[in-house]
Amino acid sequence: MLFPHSLLDALRAAPGTPAFEHGGRTVSRGELLDLIRRLAGALADAGLGPGRAVAVRTAVTPEAFAAHMAAHALGCRVVGIRPGYAAGQLAHVLDMDVDMVLVDPSTAAPELFTKPALSLGPCAGAVDLLAHPDDGRPLTVQGRPDDVAALVFTSGSTGRPKGCAITYQALSEHWAWQPRAWGPVAAAFARDFERYLLFGTLASMVVMEFVAPCLLGGGTAVIPEEDGRPLFPYAIERHRITASIITVPRLFQMVRLLEEQPADVGSLRALMVSGSPISAKRLAAAAERLGSVVYQGYGQTEAGNVAMLTPEHIAAGRGLDSVGRPHPGVEISVRDEDGWELPPGQSGEIHVRSPYVMSGYWGEEEETRDTLRDGWLNTRDLGHLDDGGFLHLAGRSRDAIMVNAMVVYAGPIERALAAHPDVDEAYVAGAPDEDTGEAAHAFIVPSPGRTPDPAALSTLVRAELGEDSVPKTITMVPGVPVATSGKPDKRALLARFL
Repeated sequence: MLFPHSLLDALRAAPGTPAFEHGGRTVSRGELLDLIRRLAGALADAGLGPGRAVAVRTAVTPEAFAAHMAAHALGCRVVGIRPGYAAGQLAHVLDMDVDMVLVDPSTAAPELFTKPALSLGPCAGAVDLLAHPDDGRPLTVQGRPDDVAALVFTSGSTGRPKGCAITYQALSEHWAWQPRAWGPVAAAFARDFERYLLFGTLASMVVMEFVAPCLLGGGTAVIPEEDGRPLFPYAIERHRITASIITVPRLFQMVRLLEEQPADVGSLRALMVSGSPISAKRLAAAAERLGSVVYQGYGQTEAGNVAMLTPEHIAAGRGLDSVGRPHPGVEISVRDEDGWELPPGQSGEIHVRSPYVMSGYWGEEEETRDTLRDGWLNTRDLGHLDDGGFLHLAGRSRDAIMVNAMVVYAGPIERALAAHPDVDEAYVAGAPDEDTGEAAHAFIVPSPGRTPDPAALSTLVRAELGEDSVPKTITMVPGVPVATSGKPDKRALLARFL
């Protein structure tokens, strides 16, 4: 059954039950299905179909979700544009064989209109899909298994977003979209998603991965209205949310707020923590405060969700310093530098194989060959498996820094800083951060006779790479210590100057 058949079947099976709550309105499953059908007709009349690409930059709305599913029903390649891209990054994404762009009134911007534009609502210079006449044509799934269904972006080692190509076959075999294949743990997990807090961006692999068990399991996706207070815990209390994903910094903030001003979060049944590392101590403290509802997930854009630590594991004190056990259908192999598999307890690079691993990076053949070999994805993360099958992370092999659940890389930041005439050398390292999970810290050796302005350097990085790449601190240093390997010793920089 090819994606998105399973979703469409679930909507048809219960047309009168709610699919979305948004802005005081409720959208039933039948209404959502009809919206997908009408938008598919409008997209087809605009010239989209199998193998064609539409880049999507919208707010989180029922209409936006329906547009994603309509494009998938037509067999299109959906290119999700994340918010916050610098101008050069956005241009790079739109240059990835994109045929059209889809926006809404809240996201329309001139830099997006370099391709023929479609919109969800009236926008100058774009064709309004919602105003397209309904000719009553039936909804059919036209995708082809080997075609790319989605380009989902991660940061690249060059500072340019890398498009992870996910095929229709991969999505068709993805655990989240296949309720018939759910085991007891996945089925119970989906039942807890009765009222799922949907926020962020639909361009996120994680967001789409967890809206699936909500809608396929009979739940309602609740898109919260902003009231000036943090979503966590106050949107949970306001909307009686039963499940959500949450980043580590937001989890820390939520626990602090609950200590200062208690809120009723008793409706929660599943809270999936992901995006960056969390210590066993902080994870246990969160579970003690919130109850037996906390999960921890580990995954990558390239691979989807790889492993999960359950509330039962946490309550039993098992694997607290791990990210859990592999999902059903996911194989994990820890290997040394020569590619040989290591036994439990020994650390190496983590490799992953599953039916829904990406097929490659769009337009990046060399990077794809370096990352995918014989069906195995090299995550570039370091860690080990223990005797109980729990996966323990030790770090990242490519100087990646996880800021607000977004991966940024030290290399592009270093190159941006070093391009400034006041900078002789620039080095960037990541360190744990209470607010953002991890943060980038820059160490600058000034050019002779120059005094670099940290504010100007921050502005330079922001303009070239986006807000998440801006270092939290910029420290002037007289020189850089060298490790025994002859390479700059960034750990020594952090220890000495941070």
